[in-house]
Amino acid sequence: MRTLVLNAGYEPLAVVSFKRALVLVMTDKATIIERVEDDPVWAAHDVYDRPAVILLTRYVRIPGSRRVPVTRRGVLRRDGHRCAYCGKGATTIDHVLPRSRGGADSWENLVAACLRCNNMKGDRTPQEMRWELRWLPMPPHGAQWRVRGTERTDPAWEPYLALAA
Repeated sequence: MRTLVLNAGYEPLAVVSFKRALVLVMTDKATIIERVEDDPVWAAHDVYDRPAVILLTRYVRIPGSRRVPVTRRGVLRRDGHRCAYCGKGATTIDHVLPRSRGGADSWENLVAACLRCNNMKGDRTPQEMRWELRWLPMPPHGAQWRVRGTERTDPAWEPYLALAA
């Protein structure tokens, strides 16, 4: 079980184990705002609610320049595992402007691509192939990208992740 941790201002901070969340609650550093129904935590002398979402009692400052790092998994996830050229299922990533021509490893230059399109394109640009991108590659945004562990969300988290988006 995992628990979403919210800052005192209700912005998502992290995803932690329910054990870590319970320790934060028991030490009065957080309060439970969503609990897992019908699944309590049994201790030797007491029963506790299993936390799904907790709220920190004190505000934690986050550096403003938290950029989402570029990863292969992130590019595929951002593009919905769909090829930017043909729309079929994608398993590889492609540099729109090839690296050999100065293309960077950035969110704006990487797209998901199927193996066939990636091999056909090779070391050329989409314009040289007379291809068009189905969407403009951009950096991802939203709480699910800033907070690690929110790829697989719990339904109880959705209202809190939507507030931060």
